[in-house]
Amino acid sequence: MSSMARRERERAERHQLIIATARQLAETEGWDAVTTRRLADAIEYSQPVLYSHFDGKEAIVAAVALEGFAEMANAIGKAKDVAQMVRIYLSFAEDNPAVYDAMFTMNTRLRFAEEDTPEPMKAGFRAIQDVLKPVAKGRDLGIFTELAWSALHGLVTLTRGGRLPAEGQRERIAMLVDQLVA
Repeated sequence: MSSMARRERERAERHQLIIATARQLAETEGWDAVTTRRLADAIEYSQPVLYSHFDGKEAIVAAVALEGFAEMANAIGKAKDVAQMVRIYLSFAEDNPAVYDAMFTMNTRLRFAEEDTPEPMKAGFRAIQDVLKPVAKGRDLGIFTELAWSALHGLVTLTRGGRLPAEGQRERIAMLVDQLVA
């Protein structure tokens, strides 16, 4: 292997290490604990090395978000029907709260429905859209998908914030699925 190829491989591995470490730290201690100093210490590289990969915390959060969108798309892509898609989505959000926050609530430059929207985000949307397509019944599929996604995000956000009582969650999910397939 040439020294240039080795350096490129090492750089890619270091890049992924930064993302994985940020994600792990955020999941265990929250995003406030993710600082360039903490990350540099955790990966045993200097802060300038970290900045050679990312221009700051927002870029690191965005990288974690894109990883999350890819994972979510992959998981939802296995759904056989709307009910399963809803369960997968809600489970993903519950199992990965910091990643979910990076995807949807933290400040990043990531935007949906733009020419430069990154592929993992498009894949996340398409995964939900593909499950909904058979039940769209003449409705605008893009808007139908946005509405379903909004409802799912609302359930996640309101449940996590303690605004919805846990004992009604099963019924809420059943009603949402009924509305989507009706």
